[in-house]
Amino acid sequence: MSATADPRSAQAHARAMGGARVETMPILPPAEAPYWPDGVAAEAMLWAETIAPGGYAAKRLGRGARIQLTDVAGDACVSMLAFNAEQPTERLNIADTLKVQWNAYLGAGKLLLSDMGRVMFSIIEDGAGTHDAFCGASNAASNARRYGDGDNWGAHPNARDRFMLALAKFGLGRKDIHPCVNWFKGIRVDDAGGLALQAGPFAPGRTLVLRAEMDLLLAFADCPHVLDPRAAYTVTPVRIAAWRGPVTHENDPVRNATPEGLRAFLNVEDLYRR
Repeated sequence: MSATADPRSAQAHARAMGGARVETMPILPPAEAPYWPDGVAAEAMLWAETIAPGGYAAKRLGRGARIQLTDVAGDACVSMLAFNAEQPTERLNIADTLKVQWNAYLGAGKLLLSDMGRVMFSIIEDGAGTHDAFCGASNAASNARRYGDGDNWGAHPNARDRFMLALAKFGLGRKDIHPCVNWFKGIRVDDAGGLALQAGPFAPGRTLVLRAEMDLLLAFADCPHVLDPRAAYTVTPVRIAAWRGPVTHENDPVRNATPEGLRAFLNVEDLYRR
């Protein structure tokens, strides 16, 4: 007889699991997480979660929040979508992010821009240096070619379908999946225009810190990069820690680093002017 064969036994079993902790799960309240960045007070924590290999996460974060991503074991590839929380038709625009900044590679001091010319995120710390703004998310077909299957519920889930699950939490769907940024796996363009993947594995514990410049809806998927050449489905967990922070000051060096960036910040400030 199963321990959950009747309602009372099932209730007792469920309640007994209430304090269970595993490596890959959200921690509630986030102040009780066994990790948070140095110098951050526990009460400032907004989000603490570790995404499993092949997993996903979704969250709304307010303007000024900081979010730290940690490549726990050195082989994460976390894809990210971002939306204006108040008007999700405004979303991350990878093409504008690159061309407006006259730079193909993301790192500390760079911005992530929306399709309305606003700053969504500033990259304020980058301990990895290997990111990708070219290749987008893996999908069922690309995973099937590489691993034999790519079904969302199989052994080799793909980033695009994981995004579908994440976006459903915000009432969004397939039409809202836009070109993403991939953190911790880098792409470099060679002289002939080819794409070379910096696949790793890398040293464990590399981190990236982003500052939210708008109220945002975020979706993450931790799946192998679409160009990863390894035959095995290889990806490791990514840890997320987010906390409250002040809105960017007018004298902030990232805000004022370039004329293009300053204009994008002014567009944000105009949005929130009341």
